[in-house]
Amino acid sequence: MAELAGSFEQYGAWRDTLARAIVQFRRWLQENKLLDAEASRRIGLALDRLAEDKLVVAVVAEFSRGKSELINAIFFADCGRRILPTSAGRTTMCPTELMYDESLPPCIRALPIETRARAGGTAEFRKTADEWRTYPVDASSAEGMLEAFKLVSETVRVSAEEARLYGLFDPDEPDHQDAVDADGTVEISRWRHAVINFPHPLLRQGLVVLDTPGLNAIGAEPELTLSLVPSAHAVLFVLAADTGLTKSDLEMWRHLVRDSGASEHHIAVLNKIDGLWDGLKTDEQIDVEVQRQVDLVSQRLALSRSRVFAVSAQKGLLAKLQDDQALLAASRLPALENALVDTMLPAKQEIIRSRALSLVGRVGEEVRQTLAVRERGLVEQLYEMRSLQGKNQGSVGRMLLRAQRESAEFEKVARKAVATRFVLGKIAAQALAPLKREALRESATRARERMHKAWLPTAFAPIIGEYFDGLRDDIRQSNARIAEMHKMMVGVQASFAQELGWSLTPPMAFSIDSYLAEVDRLQEAARAQFATFAVLTRGKWGLIERFLETVVARSRDIFVAAERDVEAWIGSLLPPVEAQVREQRATLVRRAESVQKIRDAQESLEGRIGELDEALQAVRQKIESLKQQLDGMRAADGGAERKPAALAASRPAAGDRPLISAEELGLVRQRVSA
Repeated sequence: MAELAGSFEQYGAWRDTLARAIVQFRRWLQENKLLDAEASRRIGLALDRLAEDKLVVAVVAEFSRGKSELINAIFFADCGRRILPTSAGRTTMCPTELMYDESLPPCIRALPIETRARAGGTAEFRKTADEWRTYPVDASSAEGMLEAFKLVSETVRVSAEEARLYGLFDPDEPDHQDAVDADGTVEISRWRHAVINFPHPLLRQGLVVLDTPGLNAIGAEPELTLSLVPSAHAVLFVLAADTGLTKSDLEMWRHLVRDSGASEHHIAVLNKIDGLWDGLKTDEQIDVEVQRQVDLVSQRLALSRSRVFAVSAQKGLLAKLQDDQALLAASRLPALENALVDTMLPAKQEIIRSRALSLVGRVGEEVRQTLAVRERGLVEQLYEMRSLQGKNQGSVGRMLLRAQRESAEFEKVARKAVATRFVLGKIAAQALAPLKREALRESATRARERMHKAWLPTAFAPIIGEYFDGLRDDIRQSNARIAEMHKMMVGVQASFAQELGWSLTPPMAFSIDSYLAEVDRLQEAARAQFATFAVLTRGKWGLIERFLETVVARSRDIFVAAERDVEAWIGSLLPPVEAQVREQRATLVRRAESVQKIRDAQESLEGRIGELDEALQAVRQKIESLKQQLDGMRAADGGAERKPAALAASRPAAGDRPLISAEELGLVRQRVSA
């Protein structure tokens, strides 16, 4: 537990330190009047990603595998006793999330099972607080928490017809018929979903533990198969050494875990090895038996042996409560905890690092470019002012005309930015159109209507396949427009570079190909689920509808995320160019005004040169301060040797090269003396 808690604490500290460095950078930009609306939005997005960061561990098992005890042993042993209830038979009857939201008091929020009779998945009901029942939790009392947490195991008895309405009973299934009592009722979970909110240190750091019910309940809640488990950063699949790998275990593995995402996040846990400690076998014999079962699990699940861990959760929990290090070592729990840390934290940290620092890094590069334009303008003005020393009024007049002419010529070039925004807007609309909810809703409606008309389960696969083919076509259409916009911006920047001598960072290469992989994964999960409907019965049609609703809802989530990313990328294309235009225009205006005042004898030449010198020193101080700010963020991320992607391009970093090169100074001298 200490290893796990320490790793999570370090991760949380890293994330908080990085967030503080980004906040400090934003404050510095505000104080120096360098923060425009687009830069503020992107920095805010980076901070939101850090604040909303969660590490999700899904624990999946059939009932009586010791799943709740494993959760107690790994995550909550420091509470001094069991937190989740454990007993023979089923304890977790509904999907349960353990997390902490500081905006809410410690509580259990439960969604009534009756919501299954209405359209909409759990994700939809999350948006409406009125649907949930809230029960307070006394977080200061382990006894109180244990008593409160028993809520997730509550059941109710309902008529078979009502259970069928909820998709929990099929009258044509013999196994379901056997569950009907003499009075015609069946036992079902009282709740559809539960969220336990309490301030445990690991949960405060962003850990979310998803505790799943057995196979029957999972089959009735498509969101587990298609969304919740696939989105987890690690999946613990729990088996029991005393039962071995059963048929229902294999079904759960195939339908929920194996097809739920990257296999490197899957860990199989062979629990209850203490059942082999019968006192009649030597330690060597016990170890041979454990290794044999581990090999068998690895082989049958087609999972690397390094991803299979044999443990005793009950003995591990007892050892932690009694501080018995020998028993803890015998439980083999520390090896699993270390693997869990190695599985989740490095990959998650790299994702957060790249997402947050790439946004802020590009803002830093754009500010550097703005300061470079300002510095260049001040250098030009200084050369001009100094060239006037000892010159007559006619020379001053000619310089004023030249400044006004250059300003007019710049405005002609600057109009390209306006034209670019117009064209970019048209292409952007074409890129976003395929990702809009309206287009997705039409595709889903067509698929649903075709399934109702087909009726035969054998026709479902082609219909679902065509639905997903349509999703992929929409993403590819959007990608084609994205490529078109990228090519256009590269050309616009090249034009400005040629005509004005600007040096702009190329637009970030971007695509939404990653969402194609999401669609592929969702299709695989959907194909596996719809394949189970080999025979269409009265009780199954409602379940099919729920699966289809969940597929559509998950598709919508994918497209909403893709649309958000595309909009953010489009929003980042023009602001750097427009910022340069504004800065160059202001520089040219100030230059013309200075010469005008000197010509009209409203200002002394020496005084103006002094002001420009001071302004140039102030800009160079800001450039050095900007470098320090960016270095500070790199240090907060774990050391300056790890540079953000946006700042580690092929060109030298901002602090490693002069903002105005010797060649550029030569061009300035030529322009001033012309």
